[in-house]
Amino acid sequence: MTYDYDLFVIGGGSGGVRAARVAAADGVRVALAEEDRMGGTCVIRGCVPKKLMVFASEFREAISDARAYGWDIGDGKFDWSVFRTKLYAQLDFLEGVYRRMLDTSGVTTYNARATVKDAHHVALSTGEVISAGHILIATGGLPVRPDQPGAELGITSNDIFHLEKLPASILIIGGGYVACEFAGIFNGLGSKVTQHYRGAQILRGFDGEARGMIADQMRDRGVDLHCGTTILAMEKRDDGIWVKSSNGVEAVYEQVLFATGRAPNTAGLGLREAGVALGSKGEVVVDDYSQSSVPSVYAVGDVTNRVQLTPVAIREGMAFVETVFRGNPTKVDHHLIPSAVFTQPEFGTIGLTEEAAREQGPIEVYSTSFRAMQHSFIGRNDRVLMKLIVSQATRKVLGCHIVADHAGEMIQLAGIAIKMGATKEDFDRTVAVHPTMAEELVTIKTPVRTA
Repeated sequence: MTYDYDLFVIGGGSGGVRAARVAAADGVRVALAEEDRMGGTCVIRGCVPKKLMVFASEFREAISDARAYGWDIGDGKFDWSVFRTKLYAQLDFLEGVYRRMLDTSGVTTYNARATVKDAHHVALSTGEVISAGHILIATGGLPVRPDQPGAELGITSNDIFHLEKLPASILIIGGGYVACEFAGIFNGLGSKVTQHYRGAQILRGFDGEARGMIADQMRDRGVDLHCGTTILAMEKRDDGIWVKSSNGVEAVYEQVLFATGRAPNTAGLGLREAGVALGSKGEVVVDDYSQSSVPSVYAVGDVTNRVQLTPVAIREGMAFVETVFRGNPTKVDHHLIPSAVFTQPEFGTIGLTEEAAREQGPIEVYSTSFRAMQHSFIGRNDRVLMKLIVSQATRKVLGCHIVADHAGEMIQLAGIAIKMGATKEDFDRTVAVHPTMAEELVTIKTPVRTA
């Protein structure tokens, strides 16, 4: 059978665009549909603009540090309108880059919503029906708004970058990485930040010792963080949004941000009707090769709810092309993926937490916490955490967790060694770079505890 295209990609995020470009470069006839802006969550409303906000938010503390080091410098004032204008310009530029890459690769693009009609047909919101040998679902995820009275009064992470002005006060509901990152951002920019999380400690699923240190330092820096707290009621008031919390506090905030998780973006795509199996959270169920229950339909990225990271989506897109169009069945290794949480302080992590490692067998824990020279010199109390989890049986480093400035940069490099199977003795044989924070990773000689 002859199809209009060999491949039709639904979704213009990092994973879908990469798959489309690479396939088209091989001579595959490719089309891609995106109903919103090209670039997806990461480029347009996620990691890129968020990281730029992190950079902006860190200057207030940097100015204070500069004075402590002897610089004659004033406090200054943050202008949200200036930042937002430059941010919009940057996002426009990046979207243009994505569109040009698709054009130069020979990918046909449709600025329309696409839904799956059957195994080989997609329907566009323009009324067109297009046939394809293969369909790739790369629609990413969406922020979840809780089902509770008054929830419509709050915003989600998708709305942050469209705020007309910096809120004087903001309540952030949630305890995951999105909530904690934005708590640090708004606190650094000068908003009065309150954060409520229903769990016992923020950053569930990460290393317990690291979570505790981050929570303590967030509070020290001015975030009014309350764990074990839920929202009982919300009402619109003339001066903002009134919120009643389970801890007995009633307060009015200029903005309320719901950062209560993300869900795969599959609603209304026609997937179930086309026979594509979906999981309990709405994710596309795929095998190791990203193939769904319908052989011609594949899915990559956050829509599969495997590992929700942009570099992983890109890897999955590349593996899809290798598997389907190059005749080289390729799996993506989802084991030992380094990641960073851009909280303040920053958090880098790879591998097992101490809690998870204990369940797998005897371990040694090498951990040290100290004030970095840059901060101790000026009397700041911020502390650094360097932590290695080591198997007693194999001596392999099972996990590495860093809480420190530039932890993301450090974990990227440490991740190479750990991915290669480095042992504690391999770390020990490496000569330290002095004076640095990271030298502690190769100078910790005695475990602080075993389990």
